Amino acid sequence: QVQLVEAGGGLVQAGGSLRLSCAASGSSSRSNAMGWYRQAPGKQRDMVATITSGGVTNYAGSVKGRFTISRDNAKDTVYLQMNSLKPEDTAVYYCNCLIGWTLYWGQGTQVTVSA
Repeated sequence: QVQLVEAGGGLVQAGGSLRLSCAASGSSSRSNAMGWYRQAPGKQRDMVATITSGGVTNYAGSVKGRFTISRDNAKDTVYLQMNSLKPEDTAVYYCNCLIGWTLYWGQGTQVTVSA
């Protein structure tokens, strides 16, 4: 049973930084792509950033230049460094992980940015 455990959310003032982490466990296969999505109240879940096992990254336009996604393949862990946070970044952040043809999701972690 694959599990994704997220950590690092919280409350921060605008302009501040947070670092999210997401560790995958329970699989005998290495993950392919890993990523972060977010969902604000009343809105759909949107892609924030993704990274392949080879390190190729992709970012949403709204976070490009402020957020950095990285991963530790040996630990099957993905990170999201979030700098220059804005109130509009407030959302529940979810990590996901593609293993084979199955996409797994974490439980989500709340990020709140106060003005």
